[in-house]
Amino acid sequence: MHPWSLRNIQIEWMMDLAEYDVIEKTIRYKFKDKFLLRMALTHSSFANEQKELASNERLEFLGDSVLSLVVTEYIYRQLPEIDEGYLSKLRASLVCEPALAKKARYIRLGNYLKLSHGEELSGGRERSSILADALEALIGAIYLDGGLESAREFIMNFVLDDFDDIYNSSGAFDYKSKLQEFAQKNGYSISYIVTDESGPDHDKTFYVEVIVNNEAMGHGAGKTKKEAEQNSAKEALEKIRII
Repeated sequence: MHPWSLRNIQIEWMMDLAEYDVIEKTIRYKFKDKFLLRMALTHSSFANEQKELASNERLEFLGDSVLSLVVTEYIYRQLPEIDEGYLSKLRASLVCEPALAKKARYIRLGNYLKLSHGEELSGGRERSSILADALEALIGAIYLDGGLESAREFIMNFVLDDFDDIYNSSGAFDYKSKLQEFAQKNGYSISYIVTDESGPDHDKTFYVEVIVNNEAMGHGAGKTKKEAEQNSAKEALEKIRII
């Protein structure tokens, strides 16, 4: 390698280290292996242009799985009454591209990305797909550098930090808990009754009626009893104009 080329790489690396110190303070995690952070911030367009650097695509692949695991475990433990279908919908809203891009913008991740000249000119630093992928790559890098608990801490601080707001607006609402709150506040009794079942054992549909203070207030159907109960509670809440 030409001496000037080596000198340029050394200068660039020193500039990177200064930037890395800023982003590490922002994300509250200090990398032991700075190369992992550098890789997480290297878009494929830059790697292809330089023809010698690894891009963040493999880290993104890893980070996607780590993110899914942590988010899935969190909502599973937080929402024991929520049916699998609701949990899937909620998880999708938490890890979708717009949601992750929003989080990436919050920590100004786009400022630190290494992009090709063409990608830079076309607004790549603000493109949601690039930002979301870079955030997943960053999660993958933290996982490799510090393990699952470090990745979990980052996800809790910067992805699940507004979980309650997203949960309440996601459509994956815990209608049973909301109806229970209403009943307790007013001193009402509440119960769920399976009124019917249909279909073969491997594909059953359950029909449930919710009784509030000895009055049938809602009916619901679902592939599981819990889903049917949620749907019956939703109808009851609509009748009493809670939602």
